Amino acid sequence: MKKLFLLTAAPLLLAAQAAEPLAEPLTPGEVIAATTADDWRPIAPENLLVMTLGTGEEIYIELAAIFAPVHVTNIRNLARAGWYDGISINRVQDNYVVQWGDASERKPLPETVDRSAPAEYEFAMTESHIADFETVQQGNYEPYSGYLEGWPAAHAPREDGQRSGTLIHCYGMVGVGRGDNPDTGTGAELYTVIGHAPRHLDRNIALVGRIVEGIEALSSLPRGTGPLGFYEEAEQRAPIASVRLASEMPKAEQPAFEVMRTDSEAFRAFVRARANRTGWFIRPAGAVDVCNVNLPIRRAEAD
Repeated sequence: MKKLFLLTAAPLLLAAQAAEPLAEPLTPGEVIAATTADDWRPIAPENLLVMTLGTGEEIYIELAAIFAPVHVTNIRNLARAGWYDGISINRVQDNYVVQWGDASERKPLPETVDRSAPAEYEFAMTESHIADFETVQQGNYEPYSGYLEGWPAAHAPREDGQRSGTLIHCYGMVGVGRGDNPDTGTGAELYTVIGHAPRHLDRNIALVGRIVEGIEALSSLPRGTGPLGFYEEAEQRAPIASVRLASEMPKAEQPAFEVMRTDSEAFRAFVRARANRTGWFIRPAGAVDVCNVNLPIRRAEAD
């Protein structure tokens, strides 16, 4: 039995393909129900983090290894070394982010961590990328916003005539905390978006993944009362018991998830359905915000 999870979030504007009228209007649920196995891709165990809070609640994070390989390698090495065990959630800012790391800022990093990782705030758009890009909206921060390789992304022309892309700060996306430039962060301090998509952060911070299940354990935490939502007292911080890569867990215990492929007709139909809601809706919008596509992600049977 597969259980379905939907990621949510927010920017704005309209998608040309989303505005196309439907000959036979479908609901997003009906589109999902009609999918086949080929319309989904599994999340690789080496790209899945399992973060366990001190309360026992678990948060599952998919790593975007293809877009931030150096930072993701750091995160994997930190998890393998058990470095995240015993750190805490130190910041909860309403309608913005939850942030976690070593509150003392004195915990030594493993030797395997690259302390001068490249920015990885954007990436070169290849011809293959452009061909595979599914545009959902135009304008608003970037000329084109949509999905690439299953991730919310945007791209724009550069001065050299090429195009550069960036991942988007949708709800549930995970990024790397950093100081001022040229600091790029190591992955020892991470955050996730828990509010309206703060797209002004795009191209300014390395996005390294997204939460696929369990975000409510973070978004429901008490808000910090200090500047930027930081907790002012040590006892306010939520402890993190452990962070493990699924690939390091016993095979029988590895969680399994599937993501709807965004290079499929099923995904295009899903976007149209999200843009042209029926039933309860009196006036379908005819468009959908890129972060409000709510890319389907579901539990899968373990191998």
